[in-house]
Amino acid sequence: QVQLVESGGGLVQPGGSLRLSCALSGRIFSIYFMGWYRQAPGLQRELVADINLASTENYSDSVKGRFTISRDKASNTIHLQMNNLKPEDTAVYYCKVVEYGGVEYWGQGTLVTVSS
Repeated sequence: QVQLVESGGGLVQPGGSLRLSCALSGRIFSIYFMGWYRQAPGLQRELVADINLASTENYSDSVKGRFTISRDKASNTIHLQMNNLKPEDTAVYYCKVVEYGGVEYWGQGTLVTVSS
């Protein structure tokens, strides 16, 4: 199995920045997909950004140019750098990884609130 622990959420003013982290442990060698998702109140969970083993990045149109996903192989951590945050970015953010065979693992979620 794979364990995920997220951190870095909080309250930030519009235009501000936050960095989310997702620390991985367990059967890390079996992971081929890593991503960040978010779910705002009353809405479905949506993909924000993802990265694969080749370090190919993918972003939703709503965050392209403002968010950056990265992975630190040394610390087995996935980061999401969020800049120029907007009120509509307010949501619970979840880290997800997928291992070969299709098993998905989710983090517990971390709340990001963008408000003045």
